[in-house]
Amino acid sequence: MNILVFNPGGNSLKVELIHCEPGQRFAFAGSKRISVSIEGIGKKATLSQFNGKKQLTSEPMEATDFAQAADGFLDWYRQRSAASNAELGPIDRVALRVVHGARTFHQPVVLDSVVEKKIIEFEKLAPLHNKNSIEVLEPIRTKLPGIPIFAVFDTSFHRTMPEYASRYAIDWDLAERYGIRRYGFHGISHRYLLERYAHLAGKSPANCNIVSMHLESGCSVTAVRGGKSIDNTMGLTPLEGLMMGTRSGDVDPSVIPLLVQEEKMSLDAVMRMLNQASGLLGISGKSLDTRVLMKDYDTNPRVKLAMEMFAYRVRKAVGAYLAALGTVDAVIFGGGIAENTKFVRQYVCEGLQGFGLAMDKNANESLIDQEGRLSLPGSRIEAWVIVTEEGLQIAHECCQAQQ
Repeated sequence: MNILVFNPGGNSLKVELIHCEPGQRFAFAGSKRISVSIEGIGKKATLSQFNGKKQLTSEPMEATDFAQAADGFLDWYRQRSAASNAELGPIDRVALRVVHGARTFHQPVVLDSVVEKKIIEFEKLAPLHNKNSIEVLEPIRTKLPGIPIFAVFDTSFHRTMPEYASRYAIDWDLAERYGIRRYGFHGISHRYLLERYAHLAGKSPANCNIVSMHLESGCSVTAVRGGKSIDNTMGLTPLEGLMMGTRSGDVDPSVIPLLVQEEKMSLDAVMRMLNQASGLLGISGKSLDTRVLMKDYDTNPRVKLAMEMFAYRVRKAVGAYLAALGTVDAVIFGGGIAENTKFVRQYVCEGLQGFGLAMDKNANESLIDQEGRLSLPGSRIEAWVIVTEEGLQIAHECCQAQQ
């Protein structure tokens, strides 16, 4: 079965054609046939094709919004197939990543008008993401008529979080009325990291206790007990938790009325600042990309501070989840920052020495954008770098879903 996966981010769209077998047990058994990333949507957009982490081609494109980006990709795909006479096979299903499904969706569903209405309703909980998923629907439906579209939700994996982890300590009636609770995010990635680790360790996912990290422009840490999520650092929205690329993560709620009163900022302006002008970018004043920042780590005090703040908060979250779980088999580093930034991995692992994690410094130097064990033999807690594959996981879950 060929699944065309659309994975919208904050200002980028990743599209992958993935072949899955209905009987496959895990996402990593799938195979990629095409992998494309459209960056800079709304600015100077480019469409790049990849083989793994290696960029094969890059070209400018018109993409003022996500609808135009999806439409442009589908034109590119058709032209490429015709020009190369490539036999890619028919597209059997389209899978669309949706960030927020609240408590409504616990598995992939066919994206009909009822589901679409719910996704739009949840935009208020993920304003940077859900609307982007909705925007790509029209060009998909227009240019791929009759092909079923499945929504796959980032929040589904975290529906097993217990009440004591998912409740906020606010007025009960208000919380119930508006669905104010901690939902958790990046569940697609965290599920992939769990199942891939279990395979590498020769275990069943149900027998794994791990702490998994998804560290990219958006970042989160998840505690997994017995193969199920029991906590995630994100909350009602993807703004809570760790310091991220442009997102602040946790702040005292009193910061918001302070800025409204003293700076005369509107509520929308404050929220834009917390979501789009904070985090690594806000502290460093330079970039949200740790690969860029590490070049100036020794010479720019603000860059150094940004990196140390970021790594410290990841270390603190991982340590908290070690305590929450009690017994942990491994900590898993996944996502672009975790896969290519040695400083962050070292900072986190050094803070876990007292828990029995012994990091292999040579492995930390060599494991760049590749999978491998980061801990020494005999380490009481293992550490692994795993290249997360959201596209494979989305396609796998779509393939297993009932139409």
